[in-house]
Amino acid sequence: MAQSKEVAPSEEIAKNEETAQKEEAAGSEVTESEDVAPSEEMAATGLSLTVTHSNEKYDIHVTPQQGAQEPIVQDLAQVVEEATGVLRPCQKLIFKGKSLKEMEQPLSALGIHNGCRVMLIGKKNSPEEEAELKKLKALEKAVEKIAGHLEELSKDFAGIQQGFLAKDLQAEALCKLDRRVKATIEHFMKILEEIDTLILPENFKESRLKRKGLVTKVQEFLAECDTVEQNIGQEMEQLQSTNLALAE
Repeated sequence: MAQSKEVAPSEEIAKNEETAQKEEAAGSEVTESEDVAPSEEMAATGLSLTVTHSNEKYDIHVTPQQGAQEPIVQDLAQVVEEATGVLRPCQKLIFKGKSLKEMEQPLSALGIHNGCRVMLIGKKNSPEEEAELKKLKALEKAVEKIAGHLEELSKDFAGIQQGFLAKDLQAEALCKLDRRVKATIEHFMKILEEIDTLILPENFKESRLKRKGLVTKVQEFLAECDTVEQNIGQEMEQLQSTNLALAE
């Protein structure tokens, strides 16, 4: 992303925020482009926009989420976070004097098309907090990877339940699944331990919020693991009972 100038001092940031608030109240335009209805092709390939933050300018490209037909405000906020370092909860995005608050709203519905300019108001975190956020993002990626293994495990178990595996192979397969789910639980527990080692000062509000959300997410996955583990155990018991009945 292109960055044209140095970060403005706090006085300049405050001045720009005040100006932006006046523009928002007046409903004035903050783009030099005229409204043009975006074509379907443009929506599918994304939009090239300019984001202004204080006296900085960023050229960004916003693409729709996988499976979506066009980008929404949430997609814009995500790209803005990556480009500027201003986290989504701290962002105030303004287009033509209006705040973009509805995260699920398509950009085209707001008249945003190629070449438009969007204003950003929001403060970046300190380098110290950015370092902690980087650690949390790495842990978040690790959680997503483990969650992918859990999803595969659940699909394999569902296949056994639906009879996609021969009866004489089910017992061994269930034992392997049981070991896999126990390993998955162990991985999630290690993530929680790593999160617990992070010492975040009271003023690291975004980091603390992200940590809280990540802990909640891991706990939800652990609950899912427990359910899968219990279901596997029940399936193993039923299989053993069936085999004993047949033997008798």
